[in-house]
Amino acid sequence: MTGWLKKKWAGLLLLWIFLLGAWQIGALLYGPEVIPGPVDTVNGAIELLKDGSLPKYIGISFYRVFSGWALGSLLAIPLGVLIGRVDIIRHFAEPLLNFIRFIPPIAFITLFLVWFGIGEQSKIALILYATLFIVMMNTLTGVLSVEEDKIRAARSMGASEWQIVLHVIVPATAPYMFTGVRLAMGTSYMAIVGAEMIASNEGIGFLIWNSRLFFRTDWIFVGLISLGLMGFATDRLFGWFGRKVLWRYGVIGSAPVRR
Repeated sequence: MTGWLKKKWAGLLLLWIFLLGAWQIGALLYGPEVIPGPVDTVNGAIELLKDGSLPKYIGISFYRVFSGWALGSLLAIPLGVLIGRVDIIRHFAEPLLNFIRFIPPIAFITLFLVWFGIGEQSKIALILYATLFIVMMNTLTGVLSVEEDKIRAARSMGASEWQIVLHVIVPATAPYMFTGVRLAMGTSYMAIVGAEMIASNEGIGFLIWNSRLFFRTDWIFVGLISLGLMGFATDRLFGWFGRKVLWRYGVIGSAPVRR
């Protein structure tokens, strides 16, 4: 175990050294105006930290992503279970879902601005849309994959439909729900960047888009790295939650550790 961990960390260290070296070579070849090097990017981050804009923009983007993602997941999971369990609803809803889910969230920005205004509601609604169909389709797939023998066994012991859903369907579908929610988190970050670029004066997307006016490619890199760190941190936190809380339902928060 210890030897494997040493190899893992050594490999990660070598990978980061290679990436930083390639980044620096690109900066030397094309100049800091096109590709700012690691030092220039760090200096840009320090500049944004000093005036307080970077923490503010990160907080605003995270609030929008978390609000839309949480609301979308809370709506999508019961809807997915309902569609999966009721045949007549699934007959009409499934074709509609398979039609709408292929329309990207970015295509709805203009409509959401008209419907919800330029405030927070339009951004949160966009994230909700980006989350809804991913979680719903994963939940629906999980419900349909539950073995019929388990449902018959529960019914033969006198379980009601509600008890079957609560004690058979939901536990068996938990890994699908977890996967859908986790995938939707990544889509939410992609959607918020587009929304903040087009219709916002705050947030990481706004920082990236607005930096072009000043030709501050170092700020653009700071925004990109901030998004990556935000996504990485939330994904790791959610993976930890899955391992610690949902392990009994067969949820694996991350790849298993070799021993």
